[in-house]
Amino acid sequence: MTRRVIVDTDTAGDDTQAILLGALSDAIELELLTVVAGNVEFDYQVENAKYTLELAGVADEVPVYEGARRPLVKEFEHVDHVHGAGGLGGELFPDTGIESAEGYGPDAIVEAVRESPGELTLVCIGPLTNVALALRREPRLGDLVEEVVVMGGAVNTLGNDTPSAEFNFWVDPDAAKVVMRELDVTLLDWGLTMRQATLESDELAPIEDADTPYADFFTEITAHLREFSEERFGSDATTQPDSLAMATVVEPDLVTEAPVYHVDVDEREGLTRGYSLVDELDITEGEARTRVVESIDEDRFKTIFTDMLLHGDPDRSR
Repeated sequence: MTRRVIVDTDTAGDDTQAILLGALSDAIELELLTVVAGNVEFDYQVENAKYTLELAGVADEVPVYEGARRPLVKEFEHVDHVHGAGGLGGELFPDTGIESAEGYGPDAIVEAVRESPGELTLVCIGPLTNVALALRREPRLGDLVEEVVVMGGAVNTLGNDTPSAEFNFWVDPDAAKVVMRELDVTLLDWGLTMRQATLESDELAPIEDADTPYADFFTEITAHLREFSEERFGSDATTQPDSLAMATVVEPDLVTEAPVYHVDVDEREGLTRGYSLVDELDITEGEARTRVVESIDEDRFKTIFTDMLLHGDPDRSR
């Protein structure tokens, strides 16, 4: 069964792989992309999204809408030092010439779900500004979507942006708080990524050796990220948080454990900005409404991901 998907993205290298996965899988029909402030300078993100769709051969079919160019309230910093200048490793700066779709990203989300109630899945792989704005425009958003899948937060573990916060939640904690409080969300966090969606050097070698457009693209955009990982963590590896989020939509059976908890986000400035409170012990009075993915079929995920890069077909081994 094909799932119709809207992707909300702050397109840097890891986002591009999630977009490719959705574009190349027969299980997904990409309806539109919305771009949100996050990883790198906004205009680079827009071009990166268009370039990725072009690489997948669907740029004529999937419109790209420009959304919020800043968080709801807070100031933030880009992370070019992680993804390289421009977001694709520091050497690739696309100029596709493709026009952005007319309209504002949050409005495009609202219009799409109103036109097809219950039929669209929203895959959020950047800060949640666009989604929070869409929710304010359409309070019934949660009833109009099939599912909201969010890559974000650090569930009772260290963050990747600060010790207490994952980047997407840190950039716009006010939006994250709104979304987690008001929508039923499937959450894939940074800790899960580190445990089960990280490719080590031995797993990267076959991709480096492959001669396919997608493998070459991946190798180019992850070179800077691997250097960063080596310097920061002492490991030649790449993390694939956004691709993991998309993979669970492509193949829901990837998820092996996903209890429902109350989740809230600290929107205050300071040491705990963006901290994701996940009430695993059920000791607060908050409503348990967030499906927190705690484990996946790691081998299956990596097969899907590498099949995409090596063969252009994430569904190859189904």
